[in-house]
Amino acid sequence: MDCIFCKIANGEIKSEIVYQDETTVAFPDINPKAPVHLLIIPRKHIERILDPAGDQEKLIGHLVTVASKLAEQQGISRSGYRLVLNRGAHGGQVVPHIHIHLLGGRQMSKMG
Repeated sequence: MDCIFCKIANGEIKSEIVYQDETTVAFPDINPKAPVHLLIIPRKHIERILDPAGDQEKLIGHLVTVASKLAEQQGISRSGYRLVLNRGAHGGQVVPHIHIHLLGGRQMSKMG
């Protein structure tokens, strides 16, 4: 597999792993948009959210739970943070492996 996130998850590419469990890995974004910018990914390669039901629903819920724990660990849970999940090119998804961005540590701009 030629997926950069899969290579990070299985240790082929070194990254600062800030969290890992049997299904999930989290590490800093290489192009951070905020003082705290982590990526939370599933170990299993899933290109995009298709229909978040069954296993995907449980997985996405776990990724959000991990993001919440990381926000606490990073000291941004009280001031607030943003979670972003992009889907497809028009949605801004650059790497075809689902992931959640955890952004915080500064005032985020309002959306819309």
